[in-house]
Amino acid sequence: MGKKTKPIILTMTSDQIRQSFLDFFKSKQHSVVPSASLMPDAPNLLFTNAGMNQFVPYFLGDREAPFLRAADTQKCIRAGGKHNDLEDVGLDTYHHTFFEMLGNWSFGDYFKKDAIDWAWELITEVWKFPIDRLYASVYKPEEGDPAEFDQEAYDFWKAIFEKAGLDPDIHIVYGNKADNFWMMGDTGPCGPCSELHVDLTPEGDTQGRLVNADSPYCIEIWNLVFIQYNATPGGDLVPLKAKHVDTGMGFERVAGIIATSKNFTDFSTPPSNYNSDLFTSIFNKLEALSGHKYQRTLPEELDNISEIEQKDITFRVLADHARCLACSIADGILPGNESRNYVLRRILRRAVMYGRKLGLESGFFADLVPNVVEQLGHVFPELEKQKDIVQKIIKSEEDSFSKTLDRGLQLFEKIVTDENRISGISAFTLYDTYGFPLDLTELIAKQRGIAVDTAGFEVEMEKQRAKGRAAHTNIDILVSDGDSGDATIFVGFDELEDEADILDIFKGKDGESYLIANQSPFYAEMGGQVGDTGSALINGQDYRILDTTKDSAGRFLHKIEGELRDIKGKTVFLSVDEERRKAIERHHSATHILHYALREVLGTHVRQAGSYVDPSRLRFDFSHFEGIKHEQLAQIEKICNERLLENRECNWFETPFVDKPEDVIAFFGDKYGDVVRVVDIGGFSKELCGGTHVRATGEIGLIKIASEFAIAAGTRRVEAIVGQTAYQHVIDVEATIARLSKDLSVPSGSLVKKIDSLIARNAELEKQLKSFQQKASGNLAEDLLKNAQDANGIQLVKAVVNAENPHALRSLGSQIIGKLGEGLVVLGANIGGKVSVVAFSSPVSVAAGHKAGDIVRDLTTQLDGRGGGKPDFAMGGGTNAEKLKEVIEGFGR
Repeated sequence: MGKKTKPIILTMTSDQIRQSFLDFFKSKQHSVVPSASLMPDAPNLLFTNAGMNQFVPYFLGDREAPFLRAADTQKCIRAGGKHNDLEDVGLDTYHHTFFEMLGNWSFGDYFKKDAIDWAWELITEVWKFPIDRLYASVYKPEEGDPAEFDQEAYDFWKAIFEKAGLDPDIHIVYGNKADNFWMMGDTGPCGPCSELHVDLTPEGDTQGRLVNADSPYCIEIWNLVFIQYNATPGGDLVPLKAKHVDTGMGFERVAGIIATSKNFTDFSTPPSNYNSDLFTSIFNKLEALSGHKYQRTLPEELDNISEIEQKDITFRVLADHARCLACSIADGILPGNESRNYVLRRILRRAVMYGRKLGLESGFFADLVPNVVEQLGHVFPELEKQKDIVQKIIKSEEDSFSKTLDRGLQLFEKIVTDENRISGISAFTLYDTYGFPLDLTELIAKQRGIAVDTAGFEVEMEKQRAKGRAAHTNIDILVSDGDSGDATIFVGFDELEDEADILDIFKGKDGESYLIANQSPFYAEMGGQVGDTGSALINGQDYRILDTTKDSAGRFLHKIEGELRDIKGKTVFLSVDEERRKAIERHHSATHILHYALREVLGTHVRQAGSYVDPSRLRFDFSHFEGIKHEQLAQIEKICNERLLENRECNWFETPFVDKPEDVIAFFGDKYGDVVRVVDIGGFSKELCGGTHVRATGEIGLIKIASEFAIAAGTRRVEAIVGQTAYQHVIDVEATIARLSKDLSVPSGSLVKKIDSLIARNAELEKQLKSFQQKASGNLAEDLLKNAQDANGIQLVKAVVNAENPHALRSLGSQIIGKLGEGLVVLGANIGGKVSVVAFSSPVSVAAGHKAGDIVRDLTTQLDGRGGGKPDFAMGGGTNAEKLKEVIEGFGR
């Protein structure tokens, strides 16, 4: 009889787990939808942080869901804002800044029974979780909590556990509002939830005691939210007509549990999300780069972390942060100085700092990108598509921070030595000068057992913010409030003249007169496009409109030149300055074309970060990680003008947000209404935009890029001119070329060659002149040496000389002291009406009490200036040139 072989246990891979989840719900008639971008639609969110984010408009009733059931895996980031797991990453095995959330949703279709039954079926029959290790929590309100006990969910779970031969009294656990009642906000959709927890202790016999006890040995893996109420401002819960299901499962947790337990056959090892193959490739790369091995240790005491534990923490931090940065950048969120962009910069700099603990040099973090793409690129195709850009951006950020990191750490050490703590001012200096985010300073300080004055830091930050606010003051021109019912109707897309009813005429807080009408052809400043100007005809009197803005109620404020007195008419004839409007439209349409060309040449990571258009120029701010090369700018400009020559048609139309074409670009994570306006320029550029535009690209005439530069780290600006402005620019350049051609007596085609020749000739002449000056200086030095005086045993050379600049004066003095040997040299010169003084003193002269610094300080004081330096050499200046000769000749007497 042969020897029995031990069965091989094949652990499900993360890809198999993810796909089996989606396949399961597809079999339950769910539409499998792609992950939404990490850039959220909701303006109040930093990042997409839950699977339900993209479905919020359906739950709120703002938009009709295109399906009744859906399932997906959603990329999420929780770092900053209300949900922030950044500080816990690495210290345990289940917190992440980036994670995937598996979820299934019902929009007014199935409810609690199906949601609970299917959750149990997937967990126990497909994935084979041991049923005796599973616990379900049900909402049971405590005093002051909303709603009532979720009897319905309890009954469904009771039936399931009884059928499985398990005691419901043990396997159903109650939770209060904090644990088992979900609310979108203070008002709006809400309801009880039911969570699935798994016991991961070696014996698996805790009888539910660890549920919601914050133990790593009992982890929540799935939350089923039953949206059945609407919370009113008065605090009441009104039952919803259509009830919804929103579930969320931590994918990394499930993958980690299955990997750690070897498909539930071995619970002797502490559970860890980082044991799954989601992190293996990154850990292997880090081991190769650092020469250290990941050993899966956890800190037993956070105040006494061993060297091995610290290295393993670093492995986990770097793996998590690499996934977070790669996925967010692939979605167009770049590290920067504000809001979500600054959160990413903080995470990246935190990673660079941790990398130092493994001896990793600048560039290591960018080297992890291919490993992230290898693991996730087939799930999130934008990662594969943007791999090169992601790597370049991270490398650029790494290099930038590394330049100041060492100096910042040196300052940190000096601060600790001097203060034995980090004051608010010092923490702010580390932040403002060396790029250390506060949490990074706190991290380093914590590892050293040093306190940081965070309150003092915030005081310094507020001072900086106050300066910024002072530099960007706004004038509140309104004197009365309005509501949305008073909003002016804009008719200016098609008409530049219109007769309207006067609703109000008033004087603003700025002392100017304003007119409000029920409708207007004037565009009110918005979205970077300046407001229209023109005229208003009231009761036969013509008034000049200087500007048009809009208040919070949507009323158009037409700024009138002069006083509006004794207005008896009730109607106004409004007429827009057509020539100016068309010039603005040319520049506005050009920004769309420029944006298109930037994305074509630089990559689709380019996102609008702001714009401004007026009749004479445009500026376009966008996300990009490095300066644009001259060749790239030329290519961008070429593409723009090729589109103009094609004279493509420009169209715009309104459409429900959910029906907008797939290739339409929307920006900033703004919240859009049900109906949006799409501007389609030639079929190649489609953006959501409320501004006015040309009818065909040929109307723009010419696009000429004037400048390109950085306005912040990760954000750049292009300035350009079009139409008449660009034409005038060409005329001016041609005139300059013609003038140069005439003055230099060469054809325009030979100008460059001629100018190169002149530059070379000039350089040769300057070289010769410098040689002559050096000879003259040497001769002058010899002449002055001949007139050296004896001053108490010390050879003294003093004189007022002619010098081209202070450097030449210093050079002359250096020559004299070099030839003099032991002695003292004091020189003065009138350079452009200002005095310059220099002094050199040899060691013997210094020993005799003739210190150059003291001498210059005394002389420049007499010359109404100041100066000083070292005992052997000093320089200074003054303003009283008339006294120079008297002061120098009087020295040493």
